Amino acid sequence: MTTSSTMHTPPVVAPEAWEAARQQMLVKEKALTRARDALAAERRRMPWMAVTKDYMFEGPNGKVSLADLFEGRHQLIVYRAFYEPGVFGWPEHACRGCSMVADQVAHVAHLNARDTTLVFVSRAPQAEIEQLKARMGWNIPWFTITDSFDADFGVDEWHGTNVFYRDGDRIFRTYFINNRGDEQMGSTWNYLDITPLGRQEVWEDSPEGYPQTPTYKWWNWHDSYVADAAPDKKWVEVSDAGEAAMRNQDTDRR
Repeated sequence: MTTSSTMHTPPVVAPEAWEAARQQMLVKEKALTRARDALAAERRRMPWMAVTKDYMFEGPNGKVSLADLFEGRHQLIVYRAFYEPGVFGWPEHACRGCSMVADQVAHVAHLNARDTTLVFVSRAPQAEIEQLKARMGWNIPWFTITDSFDADFGVDEWHGTNVFYRDGDRIFRTYFINNRGDEQMGSTWNYLDITPLGRQEVWEDSPEGYPQTPTYKWWNWHDSYVADAAPDKKWVEVSDAGEAAMRNQDTDRR
């Protein structure tokens, strides 16, 4: 791809001028990061809505409830993907936008390590969903909607992401995002930022008593997470050194 002669491109400058421009941009970027962190903190304090209706889904092993989708964890993120008869591309493809979302989802093991489950739901039968996942290389848990779940939670005519929290037998809806808000979804961090518990790291502004662990220390290779295991000693040492180096360079870690 070549640059069009009609494009009004920015000026080309010397390295010193380029670095000065980057530093000016960095000030604004850090302000945006702080604002995003503050918004996530406010989101963690949003009121919850009790889910009083029983919802059922079809999974690879049969019928499951909304509570089952949590897989024993406290937090659940549900993305409604459009894959069903009538969707352009059926049955070889899901909706192009929903497929774009699925293509950019990070490995779910990192979310699972933060007590969070991510699932996709659609109205397509399980046989077609399993074929689509195999064809596209997607490993996201994907269930079939069998009742009014999509209509009840604002995703019957468009895509959207709902967040739920489970406290024993009680389930609460804590957040909902759709339209352009969905296009930023996919990374572990953006998903955790819309959950009621957040990233669960000590630097976060969360309500008193919320679970938090030292920054970086819980990170792991996606195939190395072990339930209730202590952080890897070597990684803790490496992350401590990296954190100290960043503090020496800039007191604002964000």
